[in-house]
Amino acid sequence: MKALYFETITLIERLHHLFLDVLKVELDRLRIFDINNVQCFILYNVGKNEMTVGEISNRGYYLGSNVSYNLKKLVENGYFIQEQAKHDKRASKIRLSEKGIHLYEKVDKLFNKQASNLKHNGVVDQNLTDTLKLLRKLESYWNFIIVHGSVE
Repeated sequence: MKALYFETITLIERLHHLFLDVLKVELDRLRIFDINNVQCFILYNVGKNEMTVGEISNRGYYLGSNVSYNLKKLVENGYFIQEQAKHDKRASKIRLSEKGIHLYEKVDKLFNKQASNLKHNGVVDQNLTDTLKLLRKLESYWNFIIVHGSVE
C-alpha cells in the first residue's frame, strides 16, 4: 500500500507539471508570448469572475508562492484589470480585460477539444468521476492530518 500511495502522490505532481507543459505548447502554437503557462492557468481559473488576490490563493487557483508577481504581469500585459476594492481599501479586485476574455475563450475551446478527445485514449466520463472521488478522498485525508495531526 505504501508504494502505491507514494506513486500516486508523485504522479499527481507530474501530472500538474505536464498540464502546465500542455498549456505552454498551446500558447506557443497560438503565438502568445506575453503570458506564461502558470499565468494562463490563473487567468482561466479566475474566468469571468471578479476576485481578490487572496481569493485566488485560497481557492487553489495558484499553488506557488509568487501570486502577486504573476498577477502584476497579467495586469501589465493587459489580461487583467485591477481595481481597489470598494469596501476594503487594502485589497484590490481583479477581473479579465477584453484581451483576457479573448484568451479565456481560446483556452476554453482548447479544454473542450481535449475533453472530447479523451475518449480516443480510452478515458470515459466514469473514469474521471472515479478519479475525482479518489482525489477528493485524498484531499480530505490530508486536510484531516493537517487539522488533527498524524493518524496512528
